[in-house]
Amino acid sequence: MGKFYRILFGICLLTSINACQTIPLSEQNTIHPDHQWNSTKPEKYLFNVTDTNQLYKIAFVIRHHNAYHYKNIWVELSHSSAGEKAQTETFNLNLADDQKGWLGTGMDDIYDQRIPLYSKPVKLNYGIHTFTIKHTMREDPLQNILSTGIRIEKAAL
Repeated sequence: MGKFYRILFGICLLTSINACQTIPLSEQNTIHPDHQWNSTKPEKYLFNVTDTNQLYKIAFVIRHHNAYHYKNIWVELSHSSAGEKAQTETFNLNLADDQKGWLGTGMDDIYDQRIPLYSKPVKLNYGIHTFTIKHTMREDPLQNILSTGIRIEKAAL
């Protein structure tokens, strides 16, 4: 019986050590319960950056229905950090192509995508970063969108 408790203690110890490690990414999403994304209500996300020696990959996250009407989505991203003026950029992001159909991963009629916004990882200053995102599509509210968000991940060195 003593061997069992030692094994159980070892498993608990390993689990608690792994649970204390920081995860090298952060993802925040907004769920659209009516499956409509309204451009008049920009989504705001706050990320705390503590490692300034690291480069970060920033991605747009979207979950949509197969019934989404377009092969792309236009989004406007504003980014600011403490003491800096907000910088705004517009991105035309492909969600599908003629050969493969929907990009990303799908299950039944729902597709998830994490689309990199920049071709190279970026450096972020220490402190709280604010990302505000909205779509700039002609259809408003944009139909068949289940959730959208931002993902920030440490880049491999």
